[in-house]
Amino acid sequence: MSSAAPSKPLFLGLDLSTQQLKAVLLDEESNVVHEAAVHFDRDLPHHGTTNGAILGPDDGEVTSPVKMWLEAIDLLCERLSEGKIDFGAIAAVSGAGQQHGSVFWSSDSDSLLASLDSSKSLTEQLFPAAFASPKAPIWQDSSTTVDCKRLEDEFGGAQAVADVSGSRAYERFTGNQISRIRRLKPDVYEASTHISLVSSFITSVFLGRIAPIDISDASGMNLMDVLSCKWDQRLLEICGGPTLRAKLGEEPVIGGTSLGPVSSWWVKKWGFNPECIVAPFTGDNPATVMSLSAPGDALLSLGTSTTFLLSIPHTSAPPKRFTTSHLLAHPTDFDGKIAMLCYKNGALAREQIRDRFANGDWDKFNQLIQQTPPGCNGNLGFYFPLPEIIPPNVTGEFFFTTDLVKTTVKPPLPTENVPPTIHPRAIVESQFLSIRSRIAAMLPKDSPHLKRLVISGGSSQNLVIRQLLADIFDMDVYVSATKEAAASGGALLAKYAWWKRSHPEGTFEDMTAGEAMGLQCVANPNKEISAVYNDLVSVYDACEAQVVDSWAAKN
Repeated sequence: MSSAAPSKPLFLGLDLSTQQLKAVLLDEESNVVHEAAVHFDRDLPHHGTTNGAILGPDDGEVTSPVKMWLEAIDLLCERLSEGKIDFGAIAAVSGAGQQHGSVFWSSDSDSLLASLDSSKSLTEQLFPAAFASPKAPIWQDSSTTVDCKRLEDEFGGAQAVADVSGSRAYERFTGNQISRIRRLKPDVYEASTHISLVSSFITSVFLGRIAPIDISDASGMNLMDVLSCKWDQRLLEICGGPTLRAKLGEEPVIGGTSLGPVSSWWVKKWGFNPECIVAPFTGDNPATVMSLSAPGDALLSLGTSTTFLLSIPHTSAPPKRFTTSHLLAHPTDFDGKIAMLCYKNGALAREQIRDRFANGDWDKFNQLIQQTPPGCNGNLGFYFPLPEIIPPNVTGEFFFTTDLVKTTVKPPLPTENVPPTIHPRAIVESQFLSIRSRIAAMLPKDSPHLKRLVISGGSSQNLVIRQLLADIFDMDVYVSATKEAAASGGALLAKYAWWKRSHPEGTFEDMTAGEAMGLQCVANPNKEISAVYNDLVSVYDACEAQVVDSWAAKN
């Protein structure tokens, strides 16, 4: 086919998430022109996954079959073809992968990727020969506690690891997954010529060679210096010994880089333009930041877990690193950073309170919130049905009475002493105050004020929760019409790599004019109510410290 540049270019973004592989196609004006998806459990049931994952056999071990991901790519292309997509119009491709997952390539991978036959599928040519392990540890894996402890002990403690890598040693982080495989399966580790993240795995498939890891996804590994965006030799040595640097390949690369054109397999098999650019894929959280927020925005995902993402602008002081949060490299800016807070007890915890105190009815849940004044008449509650990340490992319920301005820390109240009608507001207030209380510490002192709060996920559709967020954070709240945020972010990164060919000095924000995709303001703060929550931040901090102390004393 002709290699002429398409007159109406399209940009393909993929998201290889836990449960499905999604595709979004954007046009030059960043409008969504097509979407497609492959759901792993439903479309590829023969792999026996539950929500895209396989538990065990070891305690805490969670993996996904690499073959399933290859089959999903093959099937997704078929579905795009059935949708009458002109593959030749795709000018660039990029995307996202679930963060922290790892793929172990065999010594045959280079030759197999370079010699793909267009008469055959990816799966039949690459699996199993291209892989040293048929399974990929993913972000839900928690089997690496021993390896995390070793990393922190040998590196000088949790804070020392956070100071360099941006996060303390976390069970799901790739460096610790690698460490565990090296410790328990040395034959697999030795047979692995290359190690990719999920994001760079799919990039490699498009390139026809092993792709470098992007800087933002690399910052979720406990292996990269988050300020220099280069591998840290001491972290590499502890997690993988002297051979890990070679297995990871070149230094991490910045988003928007043109890694080269798609391999000839894509041209011959599906009709891609031979000049179609392949740009680095990133992690799903950074990709979501790229699609749903602009500089000065905060992003809150209200799904099963709760994730708060904050792009930190350039300042004179380096951003702080904490052992209870993450500092990630920005996908398209070596000097920019993304601060992230992650909580296990999000929507599922709110649903449990709804079921217990609002008869399982969201309307009743919302009514109880609206009938309870801000601050819950001096009641403050903490709800951790699952071992929490922030504060770490705490489980249980804890309740306090306060005077809404300051608190004398007393032993937590028993649940039966708390009016049952206050729980819906109490859980929402405590979950969001936890985030609010940490924002100031995450931002450098000379950083400008945040402009707006962009929310996504299931609870972002709840009108009462929207207003509570506006009041607690004292910010206008926005939602996006973009449903597939990570895939859309990937498509924007693809467009950025294409755009930079004619704007080599331009930034991502230059391309987007500093605006996110399709945002709509849905709530404004009530300043009187926000003043109540401003006073409650220090109260929350005092009570949380008591929770941590009381839980530690019992455990």
